[in-house]
Amino acid sequence: MSTVTSTLPTPATRMPAAERRELILASATEVFGEHGYAGTTTDQVAQAAGISQPYVVRMFGTKENLFLEVMGRALGKLKVAFREVIAESASPDETAHRLGAAYADLITDRGILLALMQSFVQGGDRVVGEAARCGFLEIYALLRDEAQLTPEQVRDFLAHGMLFNTLIAIQLPLAYDTSADARELMDVAFGAKLQKVLGAAGSKK
Repeated sequence: MSTVTSTLPTPATRMPAAERRELILASATEVFGEHGYAGTTTDQVAQAAGISQPYVVRMFGTKENLFLEVMGRALGKLKVAFREVIAESASPDETAHRLGAAYADLITDRGILLALMQSFVQGGDRVVGEAARCGFLEIYALLRDEAQLTPEQVRDFLAHGMLFNTLIAIQLPLAYDTSADARELMDVAFGAKLQKVLGAAGSKK
């Protein structure tokens, strides 16, 4: 009796669902960051991820749900980075200094910071605004309770962080070579992290 060898093609290796989910969220972070909540569609996100739009909808449901997931992912990355600094610091003063450096490192991922900015802009939205407020207060409590910063230190840190966000959002690094005011502001804002910020901005050109 002869043995019949199958001539069916070997199925292509499929991306695991968890990896595909992360791919969509990473792409959505970039698209929401650049175009805002109102200016983004699930079709744009799907195109950026190289995945069909129905698949995006099937996985996340609505654009609102997708945006909330993007916000949660961005906040999660902040918390992880901050807690790593806290665990490695010997004192609250050292923590405060190193937190600023860690945050400056995070802004090289422009999509994450802009996605957070877009969530703050949506403060008037019943669902997104509530999630943004809760997320912001979670960061405040983490800095106060886990980093052991005073409320005044947390205030100054958050204020400096929002300055970082604003400078990145308006793409001020693009004016660094042509504006003395831009150079001065960025020098004082970013300090030792300036070259990394400029390098990240250059990669976006």
